[in-house]
Parts: sequence; structure tokens; C-alpha cells
Amino acid sequence: MSEISTDLAILGAGPGGYVAAIRAAQLGLKVTIIEKEKLGGVCLNIGCIPSKALIHQAEIFRHAREAEALGIKLDLSGFDYGRVFKKSRSAADRLSKGVGFLMKKNEIQVVNGTGTILEPGLIEVTGAENKKTQVKAKNIIIATGSRPRSIPGFDFNEKTVLSSTGALMLEELPKRLVILGAGAIGCEFAHIMSSFGTEVTLVEMLDQILPAEDPDASKVLAADFKKRKIAIHVKTRALGYKETKEGLSIELEGPEGKKNTITADKLLVVTGRVPNTGEIGLENLGIASEKGFIPVGDFYQTTVPHVYAIGDVVSTPLLAHVASKEGEIAVEHIAGHSPAPGIDPNLIPSAVYTEPEIASFGLTKDKAILKGFSAAETSFPYRGAGKAVATEAAEGMVKIVYDTGSKEILGAHITGSRATEILHEVLLAKSSELLPEDVASMIHAHPTLSETVMESMKMIEGAAIHI
Repeated sequence: MSEISTDLAILGAGPGGYVAAIRAAQLGLKVTIIEKEKLGGVCLNIGCIPSKALIHQAEIFRHAREAEALGIKLDLSGFDYGRVFKKSRSAADRLSKGVGFLMKKNEIQVVNGTGTILEPGLIEVTGAENKKTQVKAKNIIIATGSRPRSIPGFDFNEKTVLSSTGALMLEELPKRLVILGAGAIGCEFAHIMSSFGTEVTLVEMLDQILPAEDPDASKVLAADFKKRKIAIHVKTRALGYKETKEGLSIELEGPEGKKNTITADKLLVVTGRVPNTGEIGLENLGIASEKGFIPVGDFYQTTVPHVYAIGDVVSTPLLAHVASKEGEIAVEHIAGHSPAPGIDPNLIPSAVYTEPEIASFGLTKDKAILKGFSAAETSFPYRGAGKAVATEAAEGMVKIVYDTGSKEILGAHITGSRATEILHEVLLAKSSELLPEDVASMIHAHPTLSETVMESMKMIEGAAIHI
């Protein structure tokens, strides 16, 4: 059995773990990172990156068909989804190798295998051919991520009943797909599959698709999906399914107990994720998880000294960018610096990469009122921006939630082309404690989509021009 001594050992090399490792190396710590699969974790390998590659290819395919409006006839009969799949894997592999390069550049030792914490400061790693390595560490960060959540009666077999991982690994398109769960992942897959010609049905238990987003933003996307003949069933749950000669027969129960059956070739279940906190040795530390999550303090320290936890294993939003920031905070605390405690939940951006895109941060008007603010909102339509009209992307809006007394920005909810990029101007204004008039008075290049942000801020002052 080989032994390694290090200042910091990190369990998991996803966007939380590998970012923490690099930041720790920058601060002069000797770092060892332990990963049982590929560097980059779920995000780079079977999540954010390959799904965005598929979305890019889907949009190219959609736009190719739109070229007929210019009198161009395109023969799409040779379309091969297998090539789309390969492009998504190429993007994932390239970035995973990039993380490997960063590990070498920052002199971070990578140990491949499954790590189990035996006691504070000691991790046993089981690698290929059952080879054991003991890692003695002054500090430990748990960053083991999460996995897709299954629901009773719909266990994943990755052939007919798919998780998000199984959907990303499809090399052939199903003709008919039912998606259980219309959150960000469900809506993104609906966008991808329908773009390539799959008949898609979205099923959501709550009363709107994208239940965590602003209702008006949800309505814009729902209207676009319906134009694309994506069937949407809200306030509906799946009771079960049977395999028949025609495919999967899925029984649904809608509002007021109304039942109906849908037939599909495959079923995609995307109803959340589960933290990977089992079998990593928490019991050896005396740490009890809460609903699978590890309790942590302001700097992501656990109840055990020198043991930290970040990312999907703690009860903060399960987002890659959140995990990365938590990793930086934890490492700076370990290194004796004074980082800001935790992350303000009202400054966490949310992004949904459909077409149109949805992006948001902070409070909706209703939630702001419940918190005691004298809240109001403005909503500037994309069609008021020349760039949006010129690029045939006029569907959308920029909604700003603010306090009527102080004019403090409380939240933003953007629906439309490049919404996930445009959002950050408002987020920067909020985090810098700027007022709407500060953004409204700044000259924006014309024509740009970001003019929608300027106009929405001018609306607060009653000075919008293009509406």
C-alpha cells in the first residue's frame, strides 16, 4: 500500500473540486485530488458541457431548416444524430483533458480511484485492480457531487427509462419521448429533441414549466414550445408505465384526477438529483447527513475540524458555478485568508439554455412582497430593441424587480435570445449596489440586445424611449 502526505485532499474532481484544487495550489498548499471517474465530474462529462454541445447542434439544425425562407432548399435526408452525439462527446473529452492539463500546470497530484475517509486526516483510495493508496491530509474537502434521482415505479434502465446521463448517451433519436419533470434539465432536453424532430411530451407536477422561474418567463417559453408542437401537461403526475408492442404506455393523472395514457419510445426522468454522500466514510467522522446533505458552516466547514464540504453535497443550489465558488471560499479559509462567509442566495444566477433562453437571479415581485419590500417590476419587451428585431429574436422580455422606496434592485428575470449572457450586467449592478439610474445612464452600443437592460432600467424612472 502506497502512502501520500498532503496539505489538502479533495474527494471529487468536478467543478467544485478541481476549482478548489487550483485555488489551493495558487495559495501555496500541496494538493491531492481523488477522482474515481474522469476529471471534470458530471458537469464536464455528463452534464453541462455535452448538453450545451447538443443544444448548439440542435440550433444549427433548426436554423438550417429556416433557410428555406430565403429560398434555399436543403436536403436533410442524410442527417445522422450519431454525429451530433460524437460532437458532444468530443467537447466533453476536450475539456476533461483541459482539466488534466491544469492539474499538471498547478502541480496537483491526481489519484484515480474511490476514496473513503477512514478518520479525520486519512483517506483510503481503492484504484484499479483493487490497488490501495492511503492519503494523509491536514485538511479534507468533500466534493463528491450528485446523481440523478429516480422515482418509485420509474427506475432507470438507461434503455427505455432514461436518466439525464442516459439521454446524453443516446446515439439514435427516439421518435417519441416523454419527459417527467419540466425544470431546467427537462426543458433543455425538450428543446434539443424537438429540434431534431422527436415528438416530445413534457409532464410537470406543478402548475408551470420551470417552476422555479418567474411565471411570465415560463409563459414565454411555454408558448414557444407549443408553437413547436411540444405537448405540455402541468399539474400532472405519472402513475406508472407498461411496455407494449407499440412502445411504453405511460399513465398520467392530471388536474381533478383526470387520467390519460401516452405512448412513447423512451421515457426521460429528470425530477432532481441526490447528493453522493453515502459510502464515503461520513460515519467514520461522526457526521450525520440531513436528507443526504452535509451540514456546514459559513466557510463550508463541517462539524469535524479541518473537514469541509462543498457543491452538491451541501444544501445550496445544485449548480456548477455555485460549487466552484464554494470551493474557492473553503480553500481560502483553510489557507488562513478571510473570504466573505458563504454565498448570498440572491446573487446566484440561474440559466436555462432553451430557445428562447431563460436567466434570472434574486426575487420575483411576489416573493419580494412576502419579504416585506415595497416591490414593483418593469418589463421591457425584446421587440423594442432593434437588434432583436433585426435578428428575428423579438420574443422575450427583461423584467427588473425593485423596491419603490430605495430603488434597490431585488431581482431580474430575462427571457429571450442570449438571456444567459445579458443577465450578468444586472447582476453586476446588484452586487455593486448600483441603482437603476446608474445602469440607465450608461451608454449602451446600438444595436445590441443589452439595450433591453438599459431600457428596462429607464422604465423605473419613467424615461424609457422605445416603448
